[in-house]
Amino acid sequence: MAVSDRLKKFLEERKARYTVAKHPIAYTAQEIAAAQHVSGRQLAKCVLVLADGQPALAVLPAAQLIALPKLKAALKAKRLGIAREADIKQHFPDLEVGAMPPFGNLYGVAVIAEEGLTAVGDIVFNAGSHTETIRMAYGDFAKLANPKVAAFGQPVPGMAPAKKRRATTSGKRKPSTRKSPAHRGRAVAKRRR
Repeated sequence: MAVSDRLKKFLEERKARYTVAKHPIAYTAQEIAAAQHVSGRQLAKCVLVLADGQPALAVLPAAQLIALPKLKAALKAKRLGIAREADIKQHFPDLEVGAMPPFGNLYGVAVIAEEGLTAVGDIVFNAGSHTETIRMAYGDFAKLANPKVAAFGQPVPGMAPAKKRRATTSGKRKPSTRKSPAHRGRAVAKRRR
């Protein structure tokens, strides 16, 4: 399956700027990020939830999990749960299960985006299949999907937070003054001689 016809028509009618990329079949957000060579902060995964029985599409970086209490509060719901496969098929009938793009509004489903996505520039997301993704500026996505934005993500256990790069005023990365482990090993070996 290629890019969803409904999504393609929607993006073309609104003259959205985006690119499509193909990749080998991938089902998890981490597999897709690796196949597309993008960070887990840039890959936007979509999770269908049911808030008081009503569907909502939670969009968050692949490097995060949903903090259900925070999402429940953001949606002002009394009950919140992750939707089942049957629910996904019902609300997104023309898409491969688990490959929803973040445009729930095309399907009458409310969209809520994790606030961390607002700072990444371009986002990459499923295009309706497990073999294609779309890349577009977060700002363009926000104009098209009009998501509610809230803080409901939490780090994936065991995943290290992103390291900040040291930069000069020119924007180029400063070279590290620390020696690599291999270099330190050679220095120790020389001293032993």
